[in-house]
Amino acid sequence: MSEPDEDFAALFEASVRATQYKRGQTIEGTIVAIGPEVALVNVGGKGEAVIEIDELKNADGVLEVATGDHIQATVVSTAGGLTLSRRLQRGAASAQQLEDAFRAGLPVDGKVERDVKGGYEVRVAGLRAFCPMSQIDVVRTTDPAQHIGRVYAFRITEYKEAGKNLVVSRRALLEDEQRASAADVRRSIVPGAVVTGRVVSVRDFGAFVDLGAGVQGLLHVSEMAWSRVGDTSQFVAAGESITVQVLRVDEGTQKIALGLKQLTADPWSTAGTRYEVGQVRTGRVTRLAEFGAFVELEPGIEGLAHASTFPPTGKSEGWSRAIAVNMTGAFEILSLDLEKRRIGVALVPEGSARAGGASSSRTELAPGARLTGKVERHETFGVFVFLAPGCTGLIPFSETGVTKDAEIASTFPIGAEVEVIVLEVDPSGRRIRLSRKAVLDAQEADELRAYTERTDVPSGEAFGSLGHKLRDALGPRRP
Repeated sequence: MSEPDEDFAALFEASVRATQYKRGQTIEGTIVAIGPEVALVNVGGKGEAVIEIDELKNADGVLEVATGDHIQATVVSTAGGLTLSRRLQRGAASAQQLEDAFRAGLPVDGKVERDVKGGYEVRVAGLRAFCPMSQIDVVRTTDPAQHIGRVYAFRITEYKEAGKNLVVSRRALLEDEQRASAADVRRSIVPGAVVTGRVVSVRDFGAFVDLGAGVQGLLHVSEMAWSRVGDTSQFVAAGESITVQVLRVDEGTQKIALGLKQLTADPWSTAGTRYEVGQVRTGRVTRLAEFGAFVELEPGIEGLAHASTFPPTGKSEGWSRAIAVNMTGAFEILSLDLEKRRIGVALVPEGSARAGGASSSRTELAPGARLTGKVERHETFGVFVFLAPGCTGLIPFSETGVTKDAEIASTFPIGAEVEVIVLEVDPSGRRIRLSRKAVLDAQEADELRAYTERTDVPSGEAFGSLGHKLRDALGPRRP
């Protein structure tokens, strides 16, 4: 075959190969020659494409590639051969190139000049374009001024009137980039992995964190700290970079649960070395419930002061009037269950010896002890008396000193103080039998003893009976 025939065959083959590609298609090739204005790119076999030298320079105008380098580019034209582009450079694009970029979906450089109603005015190749506010970024813009003066890559979404009406989107390109790398990011997100992300938004229930490529996870408020979090904005802020641990990944819904507190030591893991029953610790009331008050003993460690641990007042919800949220006080530890993470506490009255931190002692509950308590409630079989937090005794009806059931309520009003003597305590200390009658008997015996020990009573009259006294009082007086 003659040389002209070979040239014609090569041109024909190149023309046929060019028709195999479509405008907007991304292809790969190897640079085989670099000229003053264009470079030749081998895209397979004998097929070659051209790309402008400006496309291969960096922002400083320095050529970034050499012969033999592998590049990826987009087809912008198939007429008379393949023309490729990596990016239409700012200020160097003609109206035809902008139209080609619009149809091929190629990115173009644009400078954000100012914010206007509903978005931004962007300068693209000397032309004015409009970028809606929602299309400037993948996250909501809180400060519109942060984008002004910046040069970004945009995609032309509307092209009308030979470029006089341009609408662009930066978000479309960012989302494409995210989708391309999202699969790689998800492969690295497994339970237990520690990753760094950016806080996208903060809500009352937690914060959404971008882990890269648009892949987001939820940092729930309960996983922010070991202590109770009242205001999520005090722990994280939108735009902040934070390190979190992956807790769970739902393969079905692709939802990712994150944790922040897991990166610090769990205070419950060492609570057994710091707390014991009978201890008195300073605590702060964090919240009130119908059944009691929650008390923070240290960050991450909360105890419950049950309603039954407060002295009865005889009024509805009277216990809650003695305590308030954020109140600080001394609390005695009544029970400790490390496995269930539960601590039972009771408020120690101000001024008591235990309020200073002294450990509690229950030795005064021995039979024969004389105590003062408060009436808690009435039952047909007796009266329950509050002796101390977590310690309630029963005065059986036979030990009340009252003969009629109807007199119980008036004799022992709820919330009133009553002095009792301990009759019996079972080994567990939960069943305590009390007596009010024993106190009355003891008082009568004390009065009698005091009377007999008086020195001003005439001899022989110390044990005078009531009859003798009446006879002397009614008998005739001697002159």
